Amino acid sequence: MTDHSRIAGRITFVLFLAQSFASAGFIAAAAINPILGEKLASHRSMATVPVAAYLLSGALSASGWGILMDRIGRRNAITLGLVLGMIGNGLVLLSIENASFAWMIIGLMLMGTTNSATQLSRFAAAEVTPPEHRGRAISMVIFGGVIGTILARLSAAPMGSFVVTLGMDELSGAYLTTLILFALAALLVFAALRPDPRDVGRELAKLYPSSAPAGQLRPVAEILRQPAALTAVVAMMLGQVVMVAVMVITSLHMEDHSHARSDIYSVVSAHTFGMFAPSIISGWLLDKIGRPKMILIGASTLLLSCLAAPLSPNVLPLGIALFLLGVGWNFCYVGGSTLLADQLSPLERSRTQGTNDFLVGLASALISLTSGFLFDATSYTVIAVVAGALSLVPLAMTWRWMGRSAVNSEGVG
Repeated sequence: MTDHSRIAGRITFVLFLAQSFASAGFIAAAAINPILGEKLASHRSMATVPVAAYLLSGALSASGWGILMDRIGRRNAITLGLVLGMIGNGLVLLSIENASFAWMIIGLMLMGTTNSATQLSRFAAAEVTPPEHRGRAISMVIFGGVIGTILARLSAAPMGSFVVTLGMDELSGAYLTTLILFALAALLVFAALRPDPRDVGRELAKLYPSSAPAGQLRPVAEILRQPAALTAVVAMMLGQVVMVAVMVITSLHMEDHSHARSDIYSVVSAHTFGMFAPSIISGWLLDKIGRPKMILIGASTLLLSCLAAPLSPNVLPLGIALFLLGVGWNFCYVGGSTLLADQLSPLERSRTQGTNDFLVGLASALISLTSGFLFDATSYTVIAVVAGALSLVPLAMTWRWMGRSAVNSEGVG
């Protein structure tokens, strides 16, 4: 193994471990956020407003994180993001003790900036890896969510029981768990993510130039006019929107059917397992069948999950449907992330990837905000149908791009 391969492997492994801890924190809180939102707001339609604030802050901070990572490095920026998340968790704990809806929103907004920073770590793994193995590097980091799912499932419920013995609200357990996990991730990244992926990536770019000249810095609008780049962004954006639309309401849907908190954690865990477990094979599959076919499979799976979710409110059918929702998101997310990385020069990466995550986060924030009011006015079935319709967009767009690419290849030949 070359020295560079050893460094890249170590960086990717550290990012995988950090993602495991961070995602466990996000998952522990995700099952409770809508329930706590409804409790503090005292109105069903407002239940997803804090979640929307969380997603919106992540979207608005994405471009800033991209610029900051260029200036101070991936290691320092990701560590800073995790520290902000710890502060956010502290504010949510205060909101529970003081019954403050406003403090919850502020706390989740800080956690949203943390999510934005940690999500960009997948691109850090990609930039230190040769193009033919980027899919596997990205999927390795995302696979950290599998460990996160297990950690969240094992720790959140017991912590909820533990804090009750201290005289705290049971819901506090999820956020105390998240605070601890963020602290572990921050310590790991600050201590072990060396050398900085930004610096390694710049050296690697000299050996593996992208499709754009190494010194080129095109406007983001020009990059997104490329069919491949636009397809990648739409796949990630609408894949996220479909996933959020269904997932964020499922906890409330299950509460309406009198499910125990342990059942809600089980279904959310099935969903997050579906989001991250396919990363075992999705990177390998991506490098074998190509980016567009991966996105097609992902969008089709999202559609199937949306059709299945409203069929039964029971735990097993819901768990299967939400698992498929996670799988579809994974394929669109990994496929889109890798396809976008292929189109960018080193100078364009952090800025364009930050802009991409801004668009993804903004779209998911809007659907999260809308879904609460839509659920209050209609039903879980309506939300699933709307989400299923949206999944058709990346499906059709990718199919069209593949057809055009095939025609262009024949013309060249």
